[in-house]
Amino acid sequence: MRVKQLGLAGLSALALAMAAPVQAAPPAATYRNPILHADYSDPDVIRVGDSYYMVASTFHFSPGLPVLTSKDLVHWTILGHVLPKLTFAPEYDLPGPVPTDDTGARMPRDQRTTGQRYAGGVWAPSIRHHDGKFYVYFATPYEGVFMSTAVRPEGPWSAPVAVIAEAGLEDPCPFWDDDGQAYLIHGKVGAGPLMLHRMTSDGKSVLPGGKVIVEDAKALPVLEGPKLYKRNGWYYIFAPIGGVETGPQAVLRSRNIWGPYEHRVVLAPGKTAWKGPHQGGWIETPSGQGWFVHFNSAGAYGRIVHLQPVSWKDDWPVMGEPIPGAGPDETAGQPVAEHAMPDVGGSFPPVQPQTSDTFAAPMLGPQWEWNHNPDDRRWSLTERPGFLRLTSAPAPNLVSARNTLTQVLQSEHSVVTARLDAGGLVDGQRAGLAMFGQGISWIGVTRRDGVSRVTFSSAGVETPGQTLPAKALDLRVEVADQTARYSYSLDGGKTFLALGAPAPLRFSWWKGARPALFTYSDPSQAKQGVADFDGVAVKAVTP
Repeated sequence: MRVKQLGLAGLSALALAMAAPVQAAPPAATYRNPILHADYSDPDVIRVGDSYYMVASTFHFSPGLPVLTSKDLVHWTILGHVLPKLTFAPEYDLPGPVPTDDTGARMPRDQRTTGQRYAGGVWAPSIRHHDGKFYVYFATPYEGVFMSTAVRPEGPWSAPVAVIAEAGLEDPCPFWDDDGQAYLIHGKVGAGPLMLHRMTSDGKSVLPGGKVIVEDAKALPVLEGPKLYKRNGWYYIFAPIGGVETGPQAVLRSRNIWGPYEHRVVLAPGKTAWKGPHQGGWIETPSGQGWFVHFNSAGAYGRIVHLQPVSWKDDWPVMGEPIPGAGPDETAGQPVAEHAMPDVGGSFPPVQPQTSDTFAAPMLGPQWEWNHNPDDRRWSLTERPGFLRLTSAPAPNLVSARNTLTQVLQSEHSVVTARLDAGGLVDGQRAGLAMFGQGISWIGVTRRDGVSRVTFSSAGVETPGQTLPAKALDLRVEVADQTARYSYSLDGGKTFLALGAPAPLRFSWWKGARPALFTYSDPSQAKQGVADFDGVAVKAVTP
């Protein structure tokens, strides 16, 4: 055997290498729940290639049905929306007036759809990719089940097609079997039984012969939000039970898509602080890792997004982590607070959903959603370039006012600052920054008798502050502990002065409280004024 001789330099390098301490492997990257402290309720998720796509309920907000994307299942950005407008009924234009007030007083049952569609609109969508197209299915409780398609997830999306033109349905999910047969599973408003239909191959309509496949009010109470999958020859229905706030996640399975189905609970609160970890979508990474994206109710913040690991045992999914002290027959896991990042085949720079906006672009950013459909004659990004201009219209209250522009609150502790030029307001007009929901609170400017004043409002009661010495001011709301605290600045944001008492936030119309820009006038004021917003800055505050 010939041995290669090392020179002095080689020997020195070898000696250094042998003497060097063994380097420990870097700690595995982890994530913490929630992955999105944001109200993306009823999420569903798919993977296409190395990208993940998520959709969520938007109810009465327009554009409706956001599409988010991620490379690692933890960090997400907003691609756009499936629905440019909600075209299902005139009430989505908020013709009003809404038979309630800013105190959030409950509307009589026979009036809840008069002049508005609060809590209507997009319920619990599903997203799938089939034969080169993206498919999104959703229900509107008053109008039916609809679907839309796109070649690219950012759109354009086709106009929605009524798959079932019938009120009282909810939570649809399509499924294409191995033989190409298309199916649709859905529930009924009020969390009734699960129904299954065959569909035409294009997924645009159901065929005769649909029937109830699961109904067991005792063992599976408040059964809703079904997602239909197939694995190893088993058909699976992932569905929450027990109600939005405290219910667990169940999974049902059968060898026949029409049933009968056996079931078990797979995710429950356990010993954690999370009360109702459920309703979402199952996904696998290219390496075969399983994950479950779901929501958990968080009071005024809405239903925020969590991520659980999923493994399989005896062809049943095992979610989260074992419940401490649970017996050997326990089938449910509990949510993880922290876990190793998903194995997605690489690491990617962290991203976040869009929030701040300078209004310098020719179009609104994808983070923005109007309360109901806007009146496009009364807002502009071009009349005064670099500003969002809102033109007032008469309304009895902010709940009834059109063209209120909102976005999802993206963190538990946030500071939102908006700069308002109030020089175009007319008598009887108000404009400002709100936390939108029942019991609305806001800070802004009101103009009466030729005088503009900084004003705080909570639950319909306006409290005027000092006279506005100039046209422009900065408005701020700080959100923490499900409470809003308002302030304003007259020196370009150098110092802020508190105004009004801390205002409690509320979960309203199935949505969490969210920041909003608005203007409207007294019902008797026919003259139009303008409010010009010179950008919005959103900052997440780490405790």
